[in-house]
Amino acid sequence: MDPTTYAVIAAAVLIGSVVQSAVGLGVGLVAAPVTALLEPALMPGALLMVAVLLPCLTLVFDHEDIDWSGLLWSLPARIPGTLVGVWVVTTLSPRELGIAIGVVVLVAVAVTWRAIVVPVNRATLSAAGFASGITGTATSIGGPPIAIVYQHRPAREIRTTMAVYFLIGATLSLVALLVSGDLNRDQAVAAAQLLPFLAVGTVLGALARRSIPAHVVRPAVLLVSSASALVLLVRSIVGG
Repeated sequence: MDPTTYAVIAAAVLIGSVVQSAVGLGVGLVAAPVTALLEPALMPGALLMVAVLLPCLTLVFDHEDIDWSGLLWSLPARIPGTLVGVWVVTTLSPRELGIAIGVVVLVAVAVTWRAIVVPVNRATLSAAGFASGITGTATSIGGPPIAIVYQHRPAREIRTTMAVYFLIGATLSLVALLVSGDLNRDQAVAAAQLLPFLAVGTVLGALARRSIPAHVVRPAVLLVSSASALVLLVRSIVGG
């Protein structure tokens, strides 16, 4: 990456990490469209590696109130979704993947913004896990389906449960992409270079959630994500 591209992607990871540490998700929504726009060869592997590291840092600060019973339904359902996600990555061209990422972000923003009430049960958790496996593996944006199910639960339960889900789910996706040959050294190097920004963002997010209400952060990240997704979508369509 040239210095300007690296600085912009690093800033996106920093902002996304702050948001995810504060409210439970955000790094994929913010950083995936930016990365796909500026350096598509890094997708989805580099951000999935970041998605593995971030919950480790989150759980150091906060590891109470994890909904283990819910994870027992959502995580197994992620496995078949992950396989579908690998098929998407191996099938789509970079342009088509850019379009897919843009669409996934916009749909996630629209559904999240409406704050649809979804019951937390075996069926919804399994469906969310399956959908998250597809979008998380193909685009590195696996949080929204799970977040929609848990959105009315207490904030700490959302953060910690999603941290465990991201840790295990992203690991499954990375193993699958490695087996399929869609994970490479450049993505690993990029993830390592982004680690300092990830760490700083996690600490800032932990501090921010003590003073900044989630209802203030949420609209801001959705607007930023929408803008970057629209730019990516238009560029991918026109550029093709």
